[in-house]
Amino acid sequence: MQEIKIPELAESITEGTIAEWLVKVGDKIEKGDPIVELETDKVNVEVNSDFSGVITEVLQEEGNDVAVGDVIAKLDENGTAGAAPAKAEAPQKEETKAAPATEVKAAPQVQAEVGNQADVIATPAARKRARELNIDLSAVTARDPLGRVRPEDVEATAQASAAPKQETVAKKDAPAQVSKQEFDKPVERIKMTRRRQTIARNLVSVQQESAMLTTFNEVDMTAIMNLRKERKDKFVEKHGVKLGFMSFFTKAVVGALKEFPLLNAEIQGNELVVKKFYDIGIAVSTNDGLVVPVVRDADRLSFAGIEREIADLGKKARDNKLGLSDLQGGTFSITNGGIFGSMMSTPILNAPQVGILGMHSIQKRAMVMPDDTIEVRPMMYLALSYDHRIVDGKEAVSFLVRVKEMLEDPETLLLEG
Repeated sequence: MQEIKIPELAESITEGTIAEWLVKVGDKIEKGDPIVELETDKVNVEVNSDFSGVITEVLQEEGNDVAVGDVIAKLDENGTAGAAPAKAEAPQKEETKAAPATEVKAAPQVQAEVGNQADVIATPAARKRARELNIDLSAVTARDPLGRVRPEDVEATAQASAAPKQETVAKKDAPAQVSKQEFDKPVERIKMTRRRQTIARNLVSVQQESAMLTTFNEVDMTAIMNLRKERKDKFVEKHGVKLGFMSFFTKAVVGALKEFPLLNAEIQGNELVVKKFYDIGIAVSTNDGLVVPVVRDADRLSFAGIEREIADLGKKARDNKLGLSDLQGGTFSITNGGIFGSMMSTPILNAPQVGILGMHSIQKRAMVMPDDTIEVRPMMYLALSYDHRIVDGKEAVSFLVRVKEMLEDPETLLLEG
């Protein structure tokens, strides 16, 4: 019998949540076959089997949190597909026979307690948690309509038994904790996904650990829109990908970063690490939240290369196929709230990066031209959030102005980007 464990995932990932089992008890698998999909803080990953054989037991249910090294299933290398797992013999009878005469009176009581626990319908994770907390499963009230005890039921029982002690300690040593608010009207409680919890922690962390400021400007999109209109058909015909706005913005950002390198840096201890490469993160919205895959060496890519990379990364994000390598190591980020209709917003830094550019909706507005005439122009507000610990206001404003200038004269992007 072999144990299937959660393997080492990555240096920064030590735990995850069982998202979906890809096999069931009785399935025959080969070494290397994916058996479970694990949701981590950053991406979903498939765990592959290190053995060939038949799955005899699944120890963790979908939705359970697991850590590296945890046993999640068992496999019989000599098993037959579809065979039911062998049942272990109860040890009580053997213990009764072997017990000395002085202990015979106590044996029935012990057997009764073990039997009561065994009769309880509980998930493997619940049994494990009960052992850890020294909780009698027969004393646990199940909230499952089918009567099955889950880990949260064990936790609730443990908390209930400890409540008097905790209440006394709380009164003496700590302020009162706010309990879950109950509502008279219908509500739905939805457990946050691991990724959403991580996003929440990271956003709060950025606000607490950085001196984040935002500066705004606006860009006249006339030149870019005219250029796209003139060349979009030939561009698709030649490169097999559409010419979008994002390649123009990526090129403009790279050009401005070369002139203002501190926006392409990060803080490590008491040092500034100024990066001489341009890996640009492009924020992508998925059903599970925002992810920021990275376009590598954007300064070396053509417009078509950038558009192709963004399209590929966006599809992988929506299909939950992003790997850790797709998300790590960005030097600066771009986010486009305009696709959702945002007129103006303040983007939050993607730590440890110190700069992020926010794009917004294109709106036609009456603009006063240099010759004092008034024209209707397609305008977009831009927002640059930056870490004031590294970047001064003058440098941030100058960076954003440079981005604006290159976007309004897109031919310079061929040289500057």
